[in-house]
Amino acid sequence: MTRAKRDFGTIRKRANGRWQAYYMGPDQAFHRAPSTFDAKVDAEAWLAAERRLMQNDEWSPSKSRRAKVVRSTEMFGPYAEAWLEQRELKPRTQALYRRLLDRFVLPAFAEVSLRDITPQVVRAWHSGLDASRPTQRAHTYSLLRSILSTAVTDEILASNPCRVRGAGSAKRVRSIEPATLGELEVLLERIPAQYRALVLIGAWCGLRFGEVSELRRKDVDLKAGTIHVMRGVVRVGKEVTVGKPKNIAGVRDIAVPPHLLPILEQHLNEHVVLGREALLFPSVKDPDVQVHTNTLRRHWLKARLAAGRPDLRVHDLRHTGAVLAAQSGATLAELMARIGHSTPQMALRYQHVARGRDAEIAARMSKAAKKWAKQREGRGR
Repeated sequence: MTRAKRDFGTIRKRANGRWQAYYMGPDQAFHRAPSTFDAKVDAEAWLAAERRLMQNDEWSPSKSRRAKVVRSTEMFGPYAEAWLEQRELKPRTQALYRRLLDRFVLPAFAEVSLRDITPQVVRAWHSGLDASRPTQRAHTYSLLRSILSTAVTDEILASNPCRVRGAGSAKRVRSIEPATLGELEVLLERIPAQYRALVLIGAWCGLRFGEVSELRRKDVDLKAGTIHVMRGVVRVGKEVTVGKPKNIAGVRDIAVPPHLLPILEQHLNEHVVLGREALLFPSVKDPDVQVHTNTLRRHWLKARLAAGRPDLRVHDLRHTGAVLAAQSGATLAELMARIGHSTPQMALRYQHVARGRDAEIAARMSKAAKKWAKQREGRGR
C-alpha cells in the first residue's frame, strides 16, 4: 500500500489497486471520499474539489452533502406513504387521507421528485381538481400542503410550494336550515319509538350521531339531568371503532332540557336492557352493537318527507340543537362548550362554562318548547 504526501489531503493505493483519498477538514476531523477510485488522477480531482469548497467558504462534511442530495431527489410517492404511515390519525381521517392520496395526489406526483414540485406545478394541478366538489378539493389540497410542509421541516425543501391562496378552505355550498319545532314534532311521529329519544337528543343537546349512538346507561344521569359525552363510534367500511369524540372539546357534560328527562326515562325503561354498559340505541340484531346509520336512515327519509324537509339530514339535528341553544341566550363560549365544537380560536376551548349556566340554558330551551306547544294547542281550539 503506497501513500503520497501532498499539500492538502492524502492519497494512497490500496492492495486491490484502487486509490483512496481523505483529508482533515476545518472541523479537525478526517473525511474520506465516498468511494475508492480507479485512477490516481480521479482521487486528486476529488481532493481538489473539496479544497475549492473550503476556499469559497462553501464546505460542509461530505456525509451531510450526500444526505441532502439523497433527500432532494427523493420521490414524492415513497415520502407520502411514509408520511401517512407515521401519523397517528383517527380511523376515519386515515381512510380519508388514503382515499385522497390514491385518487388525486399520487396519480399526479408519485413519480415526481420533491424538489421538482414547484408553485407553478401545484397551481396547475389544483386547477385540474373538480371545482364542483369544493370540500373534496380543499381537503385534497390541504393534504398535499401538509405533506410538503413536513418535507420543509425535514429540510428536504426550502419552502412549501403550496401557495394557492384560499385553496385549503371551502365555502359552504349548502346552507343548513335547522328544523323548526313543528317539523321536529312530525319527525318524531314518523320515527319508530326506539329512535325518538335519539332524534330528541340530537336536536336538543347537539350531539353528533357517532356520540349519541355510543351512549350507554352509565352516561345518562337523570337525577342531575346530565348526559356525559365521553366516547364516539366511527365506522370505516365494516370496521367499527369506539374512541374519544371528534376533538378534545367533544368530551363534555351536557345539561338536558328538563322536558326531555321523562322521555329519556321512558326510553331507558322500555328500549334499553339492564346494565351500566347497555347501549341506549343498539342494533336491531345485536344489543352490543351500536345502531347503524343506514338503519336510522331508512326511517329518516320517510319522516323528513312527511315533515316537508327533504333536505334535512340526521346531522342537521346537531345544527338545530345549536340554534335552539343560541336562541335561548347561550353565549358563543357556552355554545361551543355545549355542542363540543372546536374553532381556530383555540382560546374558546379554555373559557370556563359554569354548570349552573348550562342548566339555565337547558331550562330556557324547555320553556321555549312548552310555549310553542301551548300556542299550538290554542290554535287547535
